[in-house]
Amino acid sequence: MRVVVLRLGSSTSDPLQAIRKRLTATFPETTCTLSQQVMPLPKEAYNSRRQQYNAPNILTRIRDFTNDFDFDRVLGVASADLYASRLNFVFGQAECPGKVAVISLCRLKPEFYGHRSDRALFDDRCAKESVHETGHTLGLPHCRDPSCVMSFSNSIQMVDTKDCNFCETCRIEVLRRIPRVYTQNVTH
Repeated sequence: MRVVVLRLGSSTSDPLQAIRKRLTATFPETTCTLSQQVMPLPKEAYNSRRQQYNAPNILTRIRDFTNDFDFDRVLGVASADLYASRLNFVFGQAECPGKVAVISLCRLKPEFYGHRSDRALFDDRCAKESVHETGHTLGLPHCRDPSCVMSFSNSIQMVDTKDCNFCETCRIEVLRRIPRVYTQNVTH
């Protein structure tokens, strides 16, 4: 599986290497690339009353922006706070199944909750949400096992409690659903 990580708006590039490494390590037969392009956050996705961006709108824009990209999956990474209908916020969202996903770094930062900066904790949270949303692109639903990376998180405590790996049931599903890499025989 070929995954590209796409920076959205003015998001920091700091956690992108940690995200890339985690996706490559977690998903078998996966290559993960950091896009040199940056996609602007769509103005029409911004809700000034909420001071947040609409995640489903951003997914549509990512799909349009990356239509010519030669990748199986695209993970957008934004610093902006995201929401979806009937939810106060989302850590991320994905097409399930589909090609595109997005995560927000905003509420993954310890500073958002009044805590001091903690790079290791921030990178761990980013990795979990990246794996979670990429799992959704493969069609994986939320898992009932609270330690599984595919469990639903509606608070930062739930993100911190779950592991960065799949439970055995979800791992088997990933192996079943992941696009296989086929190599072409080359004659020298």
